[in-house]
Amino acid sequence: MLTRRRALSLAAAAPLATHAQAATVRAAPTVKTPLAFRVPAGATDCHVHIIMPDEAAFPLYDKRVYTPPPATPRQLLDFQHALHMDHVVIVTPSFYGTDNRATLAGIKALGTRRARGVAVIGDATTPADLDAMAKAGIRGIRMNLETNGITDPEASGRQIDAMVARIAGRPWHLQIYTRLSVIAPLKDKLASLPVPVVFDHFAGADAAKGPQQPGFDTVLDLVKSGKAYVKISGSYRASKAPGYPDVQPLAQALIAANPERLVWGSDWPHTNSDQGTGRKPSDIAPPYDIDDGAVLNLLAAWAPDAATRKRILVDNPRRLYGFT
Repeated sequence: MLTRRRALSLAAAAPLATHAQAATVRAAPTVKTPLAFRVPAGATDCHVHIIMPDEAAFPLYDKRVYTPPPATPRQLLDFQHALHMDHVVIVTPSFYGTDNRATLAGIKALGTRRARGVAVIGDATTPADLDAMAKAGIRGIRMNLETNGITDPEASGRQIDAMVARIAGRPWHLQIYTRLSVIAPLKDKLASLPVPVVFDHFAGADAAKGPQQPGFDTVLDLVKSGKAYVKISGSYRASKAPGYPDVQPLAQALIAANPERLVWGSDWPHTNSDQGTGRKPSDIAPPYDIDDGAVLNLLAAWAPDAATRKRILVDNPRRLYGFT
């Protein structure tokens, strides 16, 4: 029997019209402020998540720490149109564990000309699984150390070695969500890895502490040498200040280090994993209320030069994710 929930899921996963084919573009409610600069053709949003409404077909991880509301491929496409983005990278979030079906459904719905993905893998993931994911548009794997509460550098290093071994010989990268106190002791290991490293969300820096905070110099060195990329994404995760002005020194320090190793991401749909609210992991956690138009406008303040913005939005993602 085709339930309403299943029908919604199938519709969400169906191929979607391209921007040129769409007669109208529905409003993206999180884009509240008009864009203040011209987004270059070929721009990429390098960090979003898909959350399918059908939990029977796309089950959530039973050990997750929070439960988000749905965020479908149709909603993502509307959002990308509103930001004038031509490409997007869908990342498997922690609440799906090592199940990448929602990410793959999102890539399929948007098409591989527009979308790529970053998967999460585990011991049960086979080389055949990796081959299939590569064909479907996956271009890297993610280690979400932060949300999973892994803060010990030694344990993190062992996991990094294991994950790099799993993707050996593939033109993929390793994406890591962690904090500076984990990155700094692992500097030599990270610099010697045979695959590109990508740090999520300003590499876990605290904007209020500025570029001089312990560990940020390690990130700058890795970026400067070309050994690591940083996603200048999730400003609201780095900053608690209204409008996030204290993020600008971090962004500009990274740009000064090496603009060819930075990519931008919206972090849509702004999932909220805060465990200090009294919610149970199974309770719906409303997303953060973010103005994505205002957040994208920050990039123009961080990088006033249009050529630098093009590197961050177009050239670097094209190199990292294989967009054409």
